[in-house]
Amino acid sequence: MPDRPIVLLTNAMHPDGEAILTPHAELIVPPDAKPETLRQWAKNADGIIVRAKLPDDIVDHAPRLKGIVRHGVGLDFIPVDAATARGIAVANLPGSNTNAVAEYVMSALMHLRRPLYRLDARLRSDGWNAARPIADSLPELSGSTLGILGVGTIGRHIAGIARDGFGMKVLGTSRRKGSLPAGIEEVALEELFARSDAIAVCCALNEQTRGLVNSGLIGRMRSSAVLVNVSRGAVLETPALIEALRSGKIGGAALDVFDVQPLPANDALFDCPNLLLTPHTAGITATSGRAMAVGAAEEMLRILRGEQPLNLVNPAYKAA
Repeated sequence: MPDRPIVLLTNAMHPDGEAILTPHAELIVPPDAKPETLRQWAKNADGIIVRAKLPDDIVDHAPRLKGIVRHGVGLDFIPVDAATARGIAVANLPGSNTNAVAEYVMSALMHLRRPLYRLDARLRSDGWNAARPIADSLPELSGSTLGILGVGTIGRHIAGIARDGFGMKVLGTSRRKGSLPAGIEEVALEELFARSDAIAVCCALNEQTRGLVNSGLIGRMRSSAVLVNVSRGAVLETPALIEALRSGKIGGAALDVFDVQPLPANDALFDCPNLLLTPHTAGITATSGRAMAVGAAEEMLRILRGEQPLNLVNPAYKAA
């Protein structure tokens, strides 16, 4: 390990993670995570721990860089190919926020299906007798059908909670036929959207999934069905969802990810009915934040010591 290497944190992380790194490296946190700021602060960095999207050309501005570690799972924040070409190791933390995202999905479904806040608000404003009738129209999750688009680590965890905890029937799709675990009925994508009472979108973003949830698939949904997107904004055709919500063609939606982040204050999504919006926080809790910080710190130290990280995503970097 070089004497007192510099590790750039795109954003501050849990103190327990910082405590692991501090005895071995100088930590720097820039004032913001704008592309031009990250380029400037990366020039002396030996490592970067990523919580915000890196500029695609970040490696051109970081001549000392030896490793990039994702504080989380998704790799779309990191120019992996460029890093590989420069001989820079890239690692992520699979499974570190799985439970947090799964709990978010189930919380969003409860919010959409049994919105207790409406009962609370009516009780406070209009009294007991005015609030009670709202409950007559609220369905239970038990016995309904959940369709999961993207049955990976997170999708499987969601399926287990939905099936074993709430008594839901679970459908899923897979590019490799016959690969889904027991308890998830494998169906075609169009059938998943047509049969499900709720749909959880949790697939990775790639060229095959970009724009996958389009007007055609949304048009197959039942008028009472709801959709939760914890994947990436680009997987969903947002104008099609806006039209479906405004026209009442579907029952509602919850979005944690968007085409543009942060979501602009004048975005059309703010005017949609039956829509829950959160600022890309499905995987963020106090519990997962600590786990990701500790995991990222440990992986970064391995890279700086010249060791292979446990979750290396670009083994070809060694040949560069």
